[in-house]
Amino acid sequence: MSRRTLGRATLGLLAVAIAVVWAFPVYWMALSAVTPSARLRATTPTFWPNSSSTWANFSAVLDGSGFGGALRMSLSVTLVTVVAVLAFAFLAALAISRWRFRGRAAFVLTVLFVQMLPAEGLFIAQYKMLAGAQLLNTVIGVSVLYTAAVVPFTVWMLRGFVAGVPADLEEAAMVDGLSRTQAFLRITFPLLAPGLVASGVYAFLQAWNEFTVALVALPAESAQTLPLWLRSFLAASANRGVDWGQVMAASTLIAVPVIVFFLIVQGRMTSGLVSGAVKG
Repeated sequence: MSRRTLGRATLGLLAVAIAVVWAFPVYWMALSAVTPSARLRATTPTFWPNSSSTWANFSAVLDGSGFGGALRMSLSVTLVTVVAVLAFAFLAALAISRWRFRGRAAFVLTVLFVQMLPAEGLFIAQYKMLAGAQLLNTVIGVSVLYTAAVVPFTVWMLRGFVAGVPADLEEAAMVDGLSRTQAFLRITFPLLAPGLVASGVYAFLQAWNEFTVALVALPAESAQTLPLWLRSFLAASANRGVDWGQVMAASTLIAVPVIVFFLIVQGRMTSGLVSGAVKG
């Protein structure tokens, strides 16, 4: 075996090992979700589903109180945040990448500076701001905070995509008879689609999994997102001895929308890099 082949085999084995380490906690969560609590407490662990596997943990979670409301709250907050983040970040990235204007450098520095601020230092101000605007325990209130937190990094993500699309493509399309708006929508925008999808995935994950800001902005039990609901579910379970089967079932249910969303958009993230480059 040549040294080059041996090196590739070593890298392949290392990649497989890293994948196993990364995927095993997810597999263990899903396996525990269908394992009876009595078996989870057994001294000998079970690494594969067997005849004792059950959907009872999922039924208990879905039949319990709070999951449906928390799911609707998380979906609403995440949808509003993703739409708002993409709208603001796309316009900002387009402005700082394509045009020179007074205050451009100050704006870029401000975006960088905002990313350096610790979120914990803003909690009191954010709470007072939402309380003053009567936006505590509302979708709009927490979405505003999420959008403000995610937009700076998303601007930097999209700025790289926008800068990577030559303006000459639009100018060539305009020479062919398209208006500036048509050239942008038919030539530039399709090329930016992978960047928008990647930024949307980032915003989705940030909003879906966020906990500490939601803890401040959503103090009422009737307006909890899924991470807050899972915390209260775990605390209630702890009072009667933690039912890890139900906790893992709840965690699996929370992870399902993220997996489904990623499966839907992952093809767009890797394809379409040159679609729209030629006027059709």
